[in-house]
Amino acid sequence: MSPPPSAADGAGGCSKADDQVDINNLGYVKTPQVDGPWTIEKVVASISDDAPPSSSGTSSPLPFFHMLERLKTTKREGWRRFGIDRGESIADHMYRMSLLTFFAPPALAPRLDLNRCMKMCLVHDMAESLVGDITPVDGVPKPEKNRREADTMDYLTRELLGNVYGGLAGAEIRAIWQEYEDSETLESRFVHDIDKMELLLQMLEYEKRARGRLDLGEFAYVATKFSLPETKEWADALLKEREKFWGSVEHVHGEAGVEGGVKRDTRERQDEYYSKGVNE
Repeated sequence: MSPPPSAADGAGGCSKADDQVDINNLGYVKTPQVDGPWTIEKVVASISDDAPPSSSGTSSPLPFFHMLERLKTTKREGWRRFGIDRGESIADHMYRMSLLTFFAPPALAPRLDLNRCMKMCLVHDMAESLVGDITPVDGVPKPEKNRREADTMDYLTRELLGNVYGGLAGAEIRAIWQEYEDSETLESRFVHDIDKMELLLQMLEYEKRARGRLDLGEFAYVATKFSLPETKEWADALLKEREKFWGSVEHVHGEAGVEGGVKRDTRERQDEYYSKGVNE
């Protein structure tokens, strides 16, 4: 009896060449790399084998739905520099952020549109699906980072979603993302603080899981960049928890900058990255 036909027999877009795929790592996708100046057109072309099965202008939301998977398979790069290759994804980060909005401090919550805050958490890093997670030490200038992310959001919300249900969802996503980037409303400032808080939580959780064999203290720098006193209390409490964990063992205090053991060039890049107008 012949074995049942499989996708590898040539059905659809599959072929025997796909036998070379690393099945063990299907949950990880590398950030697209292009030659010469970065453009969204080059990036989309470079992922042709993995891109949504449709061109721009479609009235179906499915291409966008497929594109969202890249947020699940693209890792947060800051941790990878420290050898954590199978760490959190961009989607992991945004999901916990969205849950943190449920816990807006009572003194702050009545002044916030928490539904909008949750949406902002879920879209603020959406451009990284194609741009990748650009970190302070990657050497990409601030204006260039902003350009890449804005171009990507235009592609996602106008090219892929412009004709989907009148383009309303795409327009809303683009507007909420821009509000976060501009960081002028109370909601956007709250979400920026939540973004930093989620980073601090993950920093300490990885350190604890490594049982003190991994010092991620340079990331504690973000504790100095909270803009709201209500959320700053969370950061202060977490740093105290971190000090209790490390105890008398020597470790980096990123919140203290160079004096705390952070390399001077790293601190300078952090200062530039977290200056006003930069997506975090």
